[in-house]
Amino acid sequence: MSVQSPIRFSTAHRVLAFLLLSCPACFAGAEQSWDVDSPSGRLAVHVEVADGVQYSVSLGDTDVVLPSRIDMKVGAAGWLSKAGPVTAREALRQETIEFPVPRKYRTLEMTYRELVLRFGETAKLTFRVYDEGVAYRWSTALEGEVKVWDEVAEFEFPATTKSWFPEEDDIFSHQERVYLDIPLSSVTPERFCSTGVLMSLENGPKVYLSESDLRSYPGMFLRGLGQDRVGLAGKFVGYPLKTELRGDRNIPVTNHAKYLAKSDGSRTYPWRVILVASEDKELIMSEMIYALAPRCELDSTDWIEPGKVSWDWWNGIDIHGVDFPVGVNTETYKHFIDFAAEYGLEYILLDEGWSASSTNVLESRPEIDIEEIVAYANEKGVRVLLWSLWNPIDADMENILDQFEKWGVAGVKVDFMQRDDQAMVDFYWRCAREAAKRELLVDFHGAFKPMGLRRAYPNVMTNEGLNGLEQYKWTDEKATPEHELVLPFIRMVAGPMDYTPGAMRNATKKDWRAIGNHPMSLGTRCHQLAMYVIYESPLQMLADSPTNYRDEPECMKLLSAVPTVWDELVVLDAKVSDYVLLARRSGDEWYLGAMTDWEGREMMCPLSFLPEGEYELQLWRDGVNADRNAEDFCYEQKLVTSSDVLQIKMASGGGWVGRLRPAN
Repeated sequence: MSVQSPIRFSTAHRVLAFLLLSCPACFAGAEQSWDVDSPSGRLAVHVEVADGVQYSVSLGDTDVVLPSRIDMKVGAAGWLSKAGPVTAREALRQETIEFPVPRKYRTLEMTYRELVLRFGETAKLTFRVYDEGVAYRWSTALEGEVKVWDEVAEFEFPATTKSWFPEEDDIFSHQERVYLDIPLSSVTPERFCSTGVLMSLENGPKVYLSESDLRSYPGMFLRGLGQDRVGLAGKFVGYPLKTELRGDRNIPVTNHAKYLAKSDGSRTYPWRVILVASEDKELIMSEMIYALAPRCELDSTDWIEPGKVSWDWWNGIDIHGVDFPVGVNTETYKHFIDFAAEYGLEYILLDEGWSASSTNVLESRPEIDIEEIVAYANEKGVRVLLWSLWNPIDADMENILDQFEKWGVAGVKVDFMQRDDQAMVDFYWRCAREAAKRELLVDFHGAFKPMGLRRAYPNVMTNEGLNGLEQYKWTDEKATPEHELVLPFIRMVAGPMDYTPGAMRNATKKDWRAIGNHPMSLGTRCHQLAMYVIYESPLQMLADSPTNYRDEPECMKLLSAVPTVWDELVVLDAKVSDYVLLARRSGDEWYLGAMTDWEGREMMCPLSFLPEGEYELQLWRDGVNADRNAEDFCYEQKLVTSSDVLQIKMASGGGWVGRLRPAN
């Protein structure tokens, strides 16, 4: 839906616009400018076209993004900002988004003002200005196949700006980074990061940068601006001309083309996304990246079932007290299925090791009978997911996915991509599309961040692209309570994240050890439990072993019940890297989750978001000795109403969870 609305033109521009209609070629180099406000007037964007394009963003009287250049060099047309005389149109648009697989909301109303600048007949630059942020992208109408030679995407900030910078040391990367809390001025052109990245303006808002609708184009890294300017600029890898297989899974590019991408000349390019949050909690609430993504391309999504997954890899198949040899074999996975069925978990995942080899996933190893496992799972109301490296699927996609469909598995975990050049981005889209044809779910692991693919293909349930629980198998320097309190404000803004929570062995700083087959997490038991409410992933792992979960029946009261998709989100209080307190609704039930960093913390939680009536509250909280024994927790039940205020006390690295059900 769109309606015309006023846009502010300078006086000079009004005169110029009239003259351009009469003689556009006479004024092709003259300066033009436009000012566009968000629907409520919260944000404003100023765009100038003279020798190229510059834009800036302001929040009230605060300059958020200083004048920054944008342009793109495509085919023989050259720089798009010089493709021809500029004409403008604008509209106020409204969209109702319905989420087939909702991670925050069931439906959402999005309103924005749109400015479209046309450069001659072959190029357009579109700005969308929402109350929560700004996005822009280029599009071209060129004949035949073209090559993109360069893109200029600048984001300049005030000199005192700080950043949470996920620094990369190589473009061949899982994009699993620690977020460095550093002055943005320290980021030189030689340093670069993956996206998203978060800036903090002095005495001002937070600004988040990422992208959406990334298709047939390389993903955007960000490097320092340089030249005495504080900010970031897009860094894009060239098209891969030659790769090298190292081992069975590492396939870096050894020769990049000078061009970034080659594709049809009539197309749109990725959105460059700028979120502006006056309060930190607004970052967690945003679905702007999803809203900018292409609409669903599937005729039906009824077959897509979110759920929880009993998973073998993190716990090292640490099962004991059974009467069969534990390992990668049929009996062990039947045990996982029995556990999943007992607690109402929808899936089990056979991770690496089930197949004949890591590169032959058309056959299982002799100890594994996939058909028997799937048949047994079906009898129990559980479905099976299989792991695979990406490269065998890339080489033989239809045969492999046909075989998975024939076996009756529910989906595939695709791993170790470690790149986001155009060819790899194309693989993601092709894999999602071919999997959907066979009604298979997809979990992209060893992956870059979500970029809108899940709107077009909702069978893409989750992505890694973060330092997750797996890090605790070998280090305590990457996944820490501080890091876990950064993720909701940066990585989770882009989309679901396959953090894989659920550790039942928990440790304080001084007690933590790296024990690969008996791993433990940092922080308290309730810190882990709270992740099931705070972290978004429609396909959510239970990372520990059936044995360890069965030893914790009070924890399983939560883990067997907690949903993985949600109808409503209320963020009550949040601060980047320090704490989160939020509430999520599923049907008529509400779940509360709180997490803190290494600082013990007390918070007050008013229940005013509840409808009238009595609610039964189940709560899981840190025990009084959780600072000494991180596994210490308490489980309680009581009745509450919307007029009550809960006192939440969390230990160092702690957490808190509540489940609210109507008392009747």
